[in-house]
This record gives sequence, C-alpha cells and structure tokens, in this order.
Amino acid sequence: MFDTMTTTKAIGGICGTFLAFLLGGWAAETIYHSGGGGHGDEDQAYVIPVADGATDEVVEEGPPFAEIFATADAAAGEGAFRPCAACHKLDGTDGVGPHLNGVVERPVGSVDGFGYSGSLVAVAEQWTPENLNAFLENPKGYAPGTAMNFNGVRRIEDRANLIAYLASVGG
Repeated sequence: MFDTMTTTKAIGGICGTFLAFLLGGWAAETIYHSGGGGHGDEDQAYVIPVADGATDEVVEEGPPFAEIFATADAAAGEGAFRPCAACHKLDGTDGVGPHLNGVVERPVGSVDGFGYSGSLVAVAEQWTPENLNAFLENPKGYAPGTAMNFNGVRRIEDRANLIAYLASVGG
C-alpha cells in the first residue's frame, strides 16, 4: 500500500505545516508586541466603556444638588417634562403612572387608587427635591424593582429644572 517514500512525504508535509504555523505565530508575536513589554506594561490606545464594569476612575463631584436646584429654571423644566408626559399627567388624573401635579413634598405612594410597587414605597417617606433628584437620575438603581421603565435623566441641571417645574405646577 504505502511505501517508505510515501510515508516519509506525508510525515514531512505534516511537520512542514506545523513548522510554518509556529514560525507564523512567532512572527506575529514579534510584530504586534514589539518592545517586549506585553499587555500589562503599556497604556491602551482606546478604552471601551462598559456599563456595569468596575472602573478605577475617580468621579469628579460637581456642586451639590441644593445649589443647582436654587438656580433651576422652571420654564426649562417644562421642556424636560415632555418625555414624562407619555406616562404621567399634570391635571390630577392618572395615566400609566400617577399624576405628578403636587408631587414635590408629597408623601411617596400617596395617590389614592394607584397601585404602587412595594419597592418604590420603601425608598423614602416624602418626595423631597433631593429624593426626586436621586430617583430621576436612575429610577431602577434608586428603587430596585420599580415598575417605572425609564432610564433616567442624566444631567443634574435637567433634573433640577424638571423638579422646579413640577414644584411650580402644584397640586
């Protein structure tokens, strides 16, 4: 069947292929990691942010919320309310969410006839501007398990303006 010459050629072909892969790997390692430092010794050129990833960065604290809220613009907050209007009303009737007129300084979970989630009622006694700020920044983080499906308002100025607008609407 096979003579020694055919067997020698087959084994030589396999060894040659293996040698080509080893040399290719060595060449690639030399080209892409020149300098010999490896991955941990050099800074990355680009860092991809990960939502739930732990970071070593120090978050710079801005001015306190009370200071920003003192200079908030209720007229600008009316514009910030537009996304909220999809689920909340300001006329005393409930939509998908409870009505928000008079929400500032109102006890949490106090709208009669609206079925609040237990996690929302457990986070605070009253909707102070500070509590509203924390909730509007990250609703699911502030009240885990809340039925409110909203990602939050990222800018502290927008949250302050929105809360000022809601305070001006009254109950």
